[in-house]
Amino acid sequence: MPARLRRAVDPYVLALLGTVALAALLPATGRAAGAVGGCADLAIGLLFFLYGARLSAREAVDGLRQWRLHLLVGAATFVLFPLLGLAASGLVPHVLTDRLHMGLLFLCVVPSTVQSSIALTSTARGNVPAAICAGTYSSLLGMAATPLLAGWLIGATAGFSADGARALAVQLLLPFLAGQLCRRWIGDFVARHKRKLGLLDRGAILLVVYTAFSRGMVEGVWQQVTPVRLLALFAVCATLLALALGTTSYAALRLGFSREDRVAIVFCGSNKSLATGLPMAAALFGASAGPVILPLMLYHQIQLMVCAVIASRWARPPSPLRHPAGPRNRRPVADRPPPPPARAAAP
Repeated sequence: MPARLRRAVDPYVLALLGTVALAALLPATGRAAGAVGGCADLAIGLLFFLYGARLSAREAVDGLRQWRLHLLVGAATFVLFPLLGLAASGLVPHVLTDRLHMGLLFLCVVPSTVQSSIALTSTARGNVPAAICAGTYSSLLGMAATPLLAGWLIGATAGFSADGARALAVQLLLPFLAGQLCRRWIGDFVARHKRKLGLLDRGAILLVVYTAFSRGMVEGVWQQVTPVRLLALFAVCATLLALALGTTSYAALRLGFSREDRVAIVFCGSNKSLATGLPMAAALFGASAGPVILPLMLYHQIQLMVCAVIASRWARPPSPLRHPAGPRNRRPVADRPPPPPARAAAP
């Protein structure tokens, strides 16, 4: 496999696909489904507890100085994307089913990612501190904005209710606040063992995916998702990403941001967080979360592949211009022999 393709295809996404295949072949049923669901709920609570323990309030406050950049990223994440999701309602039922469009709407209200945005911004020689703060603010705002927007855009068609909002507060917000309160005692430990705890994070998300897809298999939801529908959903997600990349790039250029800031705006404003979106979907939609998370999983892989190529191109220094005389005169001017002296005119 070429090196660029290995960087673009996230091994974690392959693990997610393997989890989906496992749920299709061996779904959890009966008492096993209850046990797996309980473990998934505990894992989600632990996941957001660690999120709270990692977040440095001081860094978040220091980043407020670039409020114009964060305002533009927030507008792209929670205004532009929902508008695009509403516009996609015209694709139902010929291109997307109602449930797939429901998942697309949920994708559009998920906050921006932190890890991917930082890595892409760093690769493209952009403003990495701004990307860190933008991703952090988006995640914090998403704790309230995502359930509110989901309730407004999706509403009763998704089984969304006040019970879902309360479940989100108990399962996600309270552990997050508890992690913030415990940060002074466990913050250093979390920072030292960041890689090991990252494996715990990913394992929790895999458990959420297995639980959601198992429920979908038991209820026969996936019989409605044909390969043609999946291909259409892939095309819609790719178009959504292209519109987000183009709009954020144009807006950042028109508003006079520097090149480094524009890089951070484009990646933070167009990326969506799989790590935050999957637990939120499980808490908000319960047994019907399977189709809801499918567009988010597809979009996540597309954004990794496309943005990795863009970041690698932006990282290249500008190529030197060729001499206008063409390839025959490629020697520097200083290395060329001086012209012969002009002869004196005859008297």
